[in-house]
Amino acid sequence: MKSVRECKELKRRAYHIRHDMLKMCVKAGTGHVTSSSSCIELLTALYHGGIMRHDPEKPEWGGRDRLILSKGQASPALYTILSDCGYFPKKDLDKFAQAGGKFGVHLQKSVPGVEITCGSLGHGFGIAAGIALGAKMDRDLFLTFAILGDGECYEGSIWETAMFASHNRLNNLVAIVDRNHLCVTDFTENLISLEPMEDKWRSFGWDVRRINGHSFDEILDSLGGIRNRCSSDPLVIIADTVKGKGIDFMSNVPLWHGIAPGAKDAEEAYVSLSEMCEKCDNCIRKDIRR
Repeated sequence: MKSVRECKELKRRAYHIRHDMLKMCVKAGTGHVTSSSSCIELLTALYHGGIMRHDPEKPEWGGRDRLILSKGQASPALYTILSDCGYFPKKDLDKFAQAGGKFGVHLQKSVPGVEITCGSLGHGFGIAAGIALGAKMDRDLFLTFAILGDGECYEGSIWETAMFASHNRLNNLVAIVDRNHLCVTDFTENLISLEPMEDKWRSFGWDVRRINGHSFDEILDSLGGIRNRCSSDPLVIIADTVKGKGIDFMSNVPLWHGIAPGAKDAEEAYVSLSEMCEKCDNCIRKDIRR
């Protein structure tokens, strides 16, 4: 379990990462800001919370844990995290969504630290299960983490993969469902209800934990001792989140999906992030600069 000081440091880092992600998308005039905002704490905990084994100086290191961002539209979040970790200079983020560049609006493997090109819903999870099975066959000890969107869970390939993983006892596979309750045009429960999600995953043979996906305490507790888990079942973390977290006027508003705020809205977004920052005991507002 992480100390209070360590959790506060992760909060401070998450605010900066969210700010840099927004700045990158505003500059490009595109990007899935709200989809990225909901998974910032999850990614920050994985990369900076001592959960994932990775080495920015050796992106292809064989012993690294694999992170598969199946919700590939949240590429701005992962690009920003990787930059913050030192996989490439932060100035490279200025090339996001530029013609001929390697930083696509949807996730691209050409970016150092990215494992797969992804974006089509239901695509990445099957790849993650294949990687985990390969690791079992080769007796490799790395873990594979797959971050799924909840709207992605409408895809049949998700449940085919869930059955496959359980059947093959892929206890080296961790799925994290970013449960922000929204799709492109409406809330999931207004479209086709996904609840009760815990029961669905359990019925497919998975070990299930449900948490607040913006609480570092709960994220770290749920993944603590992950390498010593005494179960042959794959693990899924259902992380309840807010789509657009940190930007009040964009939060929980379906039609902000896939849109970066323009100049006027961007000013309001930066103010909202600053106000969110003020609520953190260990965050200094003057450090958040445009």
